[in-house]
Order: sequence, then C-alpha cells, then structure tokens
Amino acid sequence: MGLVDLFKKIEPDKKNSPFLHTAYDAFFTFAFTPNETTKGGVHIRDGMDLKRTMTIVVIALQLCFLFGTYNIGHQHFVAAGQYLGFLEGFHLKLAHGLVKLLPLYIWSMAIGLGIEFYFAAKKGHAVEEGYLVTGALIPLIMPPDLPIWILCVSIVFAVIVGKEAFGGTGMNIWNVALLSRVFVFFAYPTTISGDEVWVSGFESLSAGAMADYSWWHTGFFNTIFGWFDLSLFNAASTAVVDGFSGATPLSLAYQGGWENVLSTYSIDQMWWGTIPGSIGETSKPIIIVGMLLLIATGVGSWRIIVSMLIGGFVMGMILNAWGATPFMEVPWYYQMYMGSFLFAAAFMATDPVTASTTNTGKWIYGFLIGFIGMIVRVMNPAYPEGWMLAILFLNTFAPLIDHYVLESNIKKRLKRA
Repeated sequence: MGLVDLFKKIEPDKKNSPFLHTAYDAFFTFAFTPNETTKGGVHIRDGMDLKRTMTIVVIALQLCFLFGTYNIGHQHFVAAGQYLGFLEGFHLKLAHGLVKLLPLYIWSMAIGLGIEFYFAAKKGHAVEEGYLVTGALIPLIMPPDLPIWILCVSIVFAVIVGKEAFGGTGMNIWNVALLSRVFVFFAYPTTISGDEVWVSGFESLSAGAMADYSWWHTGFFNTIFGWFDLSLFNAASTAVVDGFSGATPLSLAYQGGWENVLSTYSIDQMWWGTIPGSIGETSKPIIIVGMLLLIATGVGSWRIIVSMLIGGFVMGMILNAWGATPFMEVPWYYQMYMGSFLFAAAFMATDPVTASTTNTGKWIYGFLIGFIGMIVRVMNPAYPEGWMLAILFLNTFAPLIDHYVLESNIKKRLKRA
C-alpha cells in the first residue's frame, strides 16, 4: 500500500488544477486497478476495465509494429537494389524503419492524447482510454513517408469531429482510426495512393533517384554503426534501380490480374509480408497471431472476424464466376494475401464501440463488410482498398442492425408467450 499512498499524496486538486488532475488520474488508473465495489449485498469485481481492454489490443499490435518497422527498411533497400535478402543489412533496415515509424507513432499519441486530456479537463471527468488503441492503429494504416503535418491534421479532424463531438469514448459512431485515414485519402489523395507512397526514403521512385537521408541516418545511426564497424547509410551510393516501381499487389491486380501479380511477387512474399503496403498490413501470420490473441481474451469478436471473411470470400467467388475483368479472376482464396483484408478483419471491424453488439447482429455486420468491401476493392478502381469505406458504412448501420435483431427477438418471445 506504500506506493498507492505515495501516489495519493501527490494528487493535484481537481478544482484548482483540472488539467493536472486529469493527467494524474490517467496515470494512476493505468498503474492500479480500482478497488471500488458496488454497495449492498452483492459485490461484483472485474479486473478487466476499459484501460486493460485497450492494453490487450495494443499488445496484439506489437508484432505488427516490429515487422512493419523492419519491412519499411527492407522495401527501401530493395528499391535501391541493395541487401535483397530479407535479413541482409539488418541494422540498416531496422534503423531506417525506426526513423520513419517512430515520428508517426509519437505524433499520433501526442496530438490525440493531448486533445483527449484537454476535453477531459474541460468536462471535469477522467481521461477515457480509447485513444490508446486509436493512436497505435493510425500509424499502422498509413504509408511510411506520410508528412507529419498531414498526419496531425487528420488526427485532429478524426478525434474532434468523429469522437469528441459525439461525447467521447464509447459514444462515437465511426471508427476514429479509419476516419483519420479517410480524411487523408480525400483531402490529400496523392500522399496515400499510387505506387510511390509505399516505399520510403526517396523523393521519387524514378530510376536513379537518390536516397533522401536525414541527420538521424547519416549522423546518429552512422556514428553508432561506426563504433561496431558495421556498414553505414550512404546517400551517394543509394539510388532507385532501373525497373523498380513500388507497385503493390493490389495495383498489379488492377492492371493485369493474378498473373501480373505473380510476375512481381511470389505467394510466399505476399503471405509473409515482404511487400510494399501500409505499415501494419503486410504480414499475414503476424496479423493472425494478433487476431487469435483478441479472440482468446474475448476483446475481439470471433463472429465479426469469421463472418467478414465469409462475406469477402462469397463475393470473391461470385466475381470469379463473373470474370468480366482481370481483377475479378483473381482466385477468391488469394484475396486475403493482398492489401489489408486480414488486418481490417482483426483490428478494425471488431471495434466494440462502432460494431454491432448483438450476436446475430455481429454475423450480419461482419458479413456485409466483407461482401461490400470486396465489391469496392475489385470493381471500383478509384479506391485502392474497399475495407475502409465498407467498415465506415456499416458503422453507420450497426445500431439499425441491432435494432431489428432485438425487435425480431421480442416478436419471437411474444409469440411463445
């Protein structure tokens, strides 16, 4: 109890210092489980409060962060024709990935949590922990070279308009992380679409374009690598090789179908994730590990995940049978190898605030996301992925789905009565 008593002694006054008290309360409840119980004859205690629920999601994302960081560097050196083996130049690839990902993560947390703390202090209540997950998801669904100022503007829009305007955590009707991405997509489309944005460290991907290294590359990391006699970042010898485009499998599928995809990437590359794409979406085994953790802990709904996969595969089979375009002929079972299908199913569609809450509603909700998302992905070349729009669309209708499920249940029970 000594540590708890120490924390309580330094608690700021709520009336005189509302912002400091809000910050204190956030860290205190993160460190300690509340010991309050209900009044009366029955006492219910549960260690799984909101903060710890959010923490489990963040833990499930850690392998995506680790692999995504390294893959940023791997794609950079593949574009330059250097260290083509996945583990070759390990230290350089990891360092380059850290230089690109850490600023996205730090600014995502700083801006988002800053807004959360401000509104909590103004309203006089404790900090709501929903942004712990949102702030972790946003960097993973962005390209590695996204300008920081665009990231910050998108977060301000998503948190204020998409969350605080509705009352804060638990009241928003749309997934906040996806609102941030959709803002970037419509406001600054060239920074999040096309072939060039998925490979970082070059001003362009034209042949001969030189690497654009910062002081962190040539100063900080080169100094450390020099101590151990390791290879260094060298902008003068790092340039885009002839024939490299940075095209993602989805882009190649649009242009020439599955054969065009296989002419550039192997099935193993797409499965393990050594391909260009959003930072956290590429490695399927790692996403599946996170997905299984969410299911095992009950934080993510297995009904939504399974039904979304079924919906996507059913629509994929229909498109295979139609076969009007090369992309429609991509085998339905390979659709999950490309883009963010699995990532969206595991970490986006399962958001407990914006998804359907009834068991039957979860099956309907997930199936429609997969079904509609596959239509958008394959049949609308204006959008590089269908899951972002499909999830936001079904977020809007999730309360309606639950309403009709409940109405149906009530009618069935009335008939039995």
